[in-house]
Order: sequence, then structure tokens, then C-alpha cells
Amino acid sequence: MDHVDCIVAGAGVIGLAIAREMAQRGMDTLILEAENAIGTGTSSRNSEVIHAGVYYPAGSLKARLCVAGRERLYRYCQERAVPHARCGKLIVATDAEQEPMLTSILTNAAACGAGDLTPLTAAEARRLEPKLRCTAALLSPATGIIDSHALMLALLGDAEEHGAALSLNTRIVCGRIENGRIVLGTIDGTSGERFEIATARFVNAAGLGATALAGSLDGFDRQFVPELRYAKGNYFSVAGRAPFSRLVYPVPEPGGLGVHLTLDLDGVARFGPDVEWTDQLDYRVDPIRGERFYDEIRKYWPDLADGSLRPAYSGIRPKLSGPGEANADFVIQDAAVHGVEGLVNLFGIESPGLTSSLAIADHVAQRLAPKAASRGRPARARPLPKA
Repeated sequence: MDHVDCIVAGAGVIGLAIAREMAQRGMDTLILEAENAIGTGTSSRNSEVIHAGVYYPAGSLKARLCVAGRERLYRYCQERAVPHARCGKLIVATDAEQEPMLTSILTNAAACGAGDLTPLTAAEARRLEPKLRCTAALLSPATGIIDSHALMLALLGDAEEHGAALSLNTRIVCGRIENGRIVLGTIDGTSGERFEIATARFVNAAGLGATALAGSLDGFDRQFVPELRYAKGNYFSVAGRAPFSRLVYPVPEPGGLGVHLTLDLDGVARFGPDVEWTDQLDYRVDPIRGERFYDEIRKYWPDLADGSLRPAYSGIRPKLSGPGEANADFVIQDAAVHGVEGLVNLFGIESPGLTSSLAIADHVAQRLAPKAASRGRPARARPLPKA
């Protein structure tokens, strides 16, 4: 049986960032991806926003890794010519009753180390965005947008340059923990051929499939596998160009953050996501859901024309909290939690996962890198014996 220093399950932005970090630290690294391309799940079905880190509870992993990750991400984009823009964001109150929420956000941002927000009057906000309606706002200059696929290609390129290998169409069907190592059984989605490979370090960054994968490991205590819920977010675009140069977020309300106005790098406006709880991976967007967007958007953009919204795309967030529950933090489990040396599980890596990706990678690598690692390219796994 062949052995690799490190195996990363999942070639989304988190898995690729971790593989890059591990390879740069001198470890033979193999990335296993069940789909036929990188980043086909949550990593490519989101708002592509670089978040400032203002909403998350102070001291949480989301807050700490977002604030640390955003500046790393901006630097990385500049160094690797990944398309992005630090366009800024306005968080807006649309009536006087919402204005205390802006004060709470300002206070929380400072506690999180993201305290570069600027309070604005309605007139000051309109000078920045003349078509905006609000009673007060906060300007977040650290918020930006990014080409997520270009980012993932850059991360993969860095990982491969340092000896990592990517295996697409490779699904992990079973695994076992034995003799200080983790043995994985895989199947090639094209040929049906089965392989078995062992590793001293296994990073479960499978996103929507992370809990199922952890639960399939023989010898892993199921009490450490949380329940995962699928929260589908639908996005709608506007016909023509919206007259905004910054992102616009209403103040958070019970149950969500409201309907955002985000922009892509071509200046096209997108609205969303909403929350549609589901139990299946269905990315179709029901056009009827767009009807409820109009009233919410017109609170801050009253000129939105009837019939101007079009279904764009959807994404599904791997959430550890359900309807009516407070948003759960990231869960990054290592041996200190579950007792299995060399195993790191990442659960519930939703927003701000993309922003936090490089910081998450460092966080994981610090827990696995102290072990000695050989250099070179991962060996190809041999076929499993025929039954």
C-alpha cells in the first residue's frame, strides 16, 4: 500500500488553500476531489465577497480567521494577479428604528479587530451612492470582491509547484484509522477502479460532504460528527447595470442579513442570497422566489423597476445551525478534540470561508506541520485487490 504525507479531501477554495500550505511546508500532498473539476460546490456558488469581518462574535473562529484572512487574501491577489477589487461596502439603516443596529455593528467590529468602519449620515451616504435610500450608514472600506475561480486556479498552481498532486473524479468511499495512520479507500468515477492509500495526515475539507466523510471513517467516534443542514441561497441579477459602485447591505434582521446588493468584477449587480432550507443538492432557482426580493431591495433602492430581476444562480451553505437558531461558528477539529492524531475535520465552513481561506490553511497546517515530512511528489495509489 502506498503512503502519502498528507491527503486533503476536497478541491474547493479551503482544500486548495490547505494543500498549498502543506506542500509549501515540504509535505507530499495529494488532493482528492470527487467531481471532475475544482471548486464546483460552495466555493463557486457564493457572492464572491471579501468580507471585512464586522458581524461575527468577537473571539469566534469566524471573526479571527476572517480578519486575519482578508489582508492575506488581498496581498495574495496582488502578488498572483488574481482579479479583485477593494470596492467597499455600505451597511444601511432604512428607518430610524434600525439605526441602533449600526452602533452595535460598529462596536462589534472594533471588538473583532475590524474597526475601520466610518459612520455616515444619509446625506454623506448619498454623496457616495446617489441612488441609495437610507437614514444612516456605515462605510466598510475593507470589503471587496474577487474572482473565486481565478483564486482557486492560483492556489492549485502554487500547490502543484511545490509537489502536490490533484486527483479528480476520485471519491472516498471508506476509511479506517489504524496503527497511527489513516487508510482511505477510493473509487475512480470514470473507470470504476478502486484504490487504497494511507497517510499520516488527513484533512477533511469536503464541504457539503464533510460530515458524511467523517462518519465513514472506521474507528472515528461519531459523537464528534455534527448534524449538517443545507441552506440554499438564491441569487437574482438585474437587467442592465445598477447605479452603484459599492456593495449595499441592509442592517441584519432576525433570521438573516437581508437581501444584499453585490457586484461582480464587471459591475453587474446581484441580489441575495435568501435562505431556503433543503435536504438535497438542487441548484435550480425558482423564478417565483424573486418576487419577494422587490420590497426588500426597494427599501434602499426605490428605483428598482418591476420585472427587472432575473434568476442568476444558487449556492448551498453547509450550516451547523438550523432555522431559528443562532449562526454556528466554524468547527475545525484536531486531535485535541477527537483524539485521532493527524486528522483534521472542517465542518460548517460557510461565509466567510472564502475570505478566511488562507488563514484557515495556516490554522490547519500549524496543527499538522510539526511532524517530519519528506519531499517530492505523492505516489500513485495502487488498485485495491479484487474481491
